[in-house]
Amino acid sequence: MKKRNNIITVAIDSPAAAGAGTQAKLIAKEYNLLYLDTGKIYRFIGKLFLENKNKFEYKFINKKIKKLKLDKLNDKSLLSDKVASSASIIAKDFKIRKMIKKFQLNCAYNPPKKFSGSVLDGRDITSVIMKNSKIKFYITANIKVRAMRRYKEYKNLKKKITYNEVLKSIKNRDYLDRNRKISPLKKTEDSILINTSKLSKKACFKKIKAIIDRKILINGNI
Repeated sequence: MKKRNNIITVAIDSPAAAGAGTQAKLIAKEYNLLYLDTGKIYRFIGKLFLENKNKFEYKFINKKIKKLKLDKLNDKSLLSDKVASSASIIAKDFKIRKMIKKFQLNCAYNPPKKFSGSVLDGRDITSVIMKNSKIKFYITANIKVRAMRRYKEYKNLKKKITYNEVLKSIKNRDYLDRNRKISPLKKTEDSILINTSKLSKKACFKKIKAIIDRKILINGNI
């Protein structure tokens, strides 16, 4: 795999609805970085899994991943609970994770030249995909806060769902993400903990930006 030299690489892990995606997008805009929400890749494959009645071949999946364009990950249908559950099942499959890992590594270390680097968020970015990155964050929040945020997102999308249903879904996602045998969600020792429970988006980004700026000042593009 080709690697670009002297680029900024930011790795972020977080449980569902902690605000990592929002912060990653702000980081990408501020530093002109390629942004990849890695969980959306699993959701994309999870949706294919559902559309093909839970049956398809690895060659088919690999072909889809190789041809995947990032704008395909903006599909709002990927946000459904059904797709999320399917994605959690997909994430346990070692062969699929291996295929997706190649795609993630290319985005992380060989982004298009118009970008100054990359920022990826997901569940195993700091521990597996970008474990050598010098800028790592673990973003989290109280589970009830996270459930309310996701509930509001669904309401804005006109989805009929209750807060308790969302809370139950997030608890289930947390359990699956933290207890799977392959690449479970965890905070690495070198990841900086950011709790967004009582922080506004602006305040959170200000805190994160100060950390990134300090690291770039000390280490240069990393």
